[in-house]
This record gives sequence, structure tokens and C-alpha cells, in this order.
Amino acid sequence: MRRIDDIAALEALYGTPGAASLEKVADHLTPLYRKWIMASRLCVLSTVGPEGTDGSPRGDDGPVVLELDPKTLALPDWRGNQRLDTLRNIVADGRVSLMFIVPGSNNVVRINGRAWLTDDAELRARFEKKGRQPATVAIIEIDEVYSQCARALMRAGTWSGDPAPLDLPTVGQILAEVSAGAEGGADYDAAWGARASKTMW
Repeated sequence: MRRIDDIAALEALYGTPGAASLEKVADHLTPLYRKWIMASRLCVLSTVGPEGTDGSPRGDDGPVVLELDPKTLALPDWRGNQRLDTLRNIVADGRVSLMFIVPGSNNVVRINGRAWLTDDAELRARFEKKGRQPATVAIIEIDEVYSQCARALMRAGTWSGDPAPLDLPTVGQILAEVSAGAEGGADYDAAWGARASKTMW
């Protein structure tokens, strides 16, 4: 199997980028990019660090980020599994990419830039929900923002409304498999709903 390890060889396999794919890039939130991102309750945050790469979904019950200014966003770190993979990478490297998704739309808006973390009390308080605040907030400095065409989500039928397969493994089943039964998968699944409701924020 041939391995492509030369940029010129790679580019020779593809055509020239369309003008729109280059012209749609901005270095700040334009009014319409702002409108899109404020409609997004879900984004995927990608980072890189000494231990490798990480991709993490981030969701909220309103806009997933707060605009501080047209070049800067704030992303709260709501309670998760406490692994801190994404946060460790941000502290070590800072390069980030985000994909903002809006249910029902097959388009995606992407941001590339740099991030750093803060535990600033005043900023954390701006995100307070049900008496809880995020432990930290990622400050994202925008280098570029641009839209992604709809083909990938269209191919996948993302918003088709089809239910998940009945035999899709649960997280508890996966946990039991990976731990060779050391962790109780059924117990994990049974407790998840109540645990999530108490620890959402």
C-alpha cells in the first residue's frame, strides 16, 4: 500500500480549491458567523499536547460559548469525567480547533486559534447555573473562522431522525469489556441517569 508522505504528491491527487472555500475565511466573528455560533449548543473541541491529540464534545442548554469580543470566545468547562485530557493539552500547547453544530443544519462552522485557561471568579460567575459554576473557562483567541460544506452530515444522514440501532453497546457494556469484567457494566448503566441528573452542571 502506497504511503503519501509528500505534500506535492497529495495535492496532485486533488483539484484546486474553489474560490468560495478560501474567501469564506474570516479572522473574527462577522455578524453572520456570530449568529451561527450563538445558535450552536454543541461543539467539538480538538487539542494537541505532549501526550497526543484529543477531541471532546462540549454542550450547553444555550449558546455553548460566550463572545467576549469579535476575536475572543469563552468556553466553560462543565463537570465531566475529570480526566482533564483537553485541559492539560491547552495548558501545554494552546492550539485548538472547534466545530460548531446546530441541530437540523447540515453545515458546520469551524474555528482555529489558541486557547488558555482561567479560573477568574467574575467570568466563572457569568456561567452560573443552578448554583454551580465551571471550575475553569477556556479563553479562545480566534485565528480563523469559516463554514464547512454540508456534504459530510448529508452523507451520514445526521438529522434523519433514525433511532439508534437496538444492539448499540451501552457505555456500561463497553466498560465491562475493556476492564475484563472488573467494573460492573450493568451497575454503571443503571446508575447513570440519576448520576447525570445530579451532576449536569
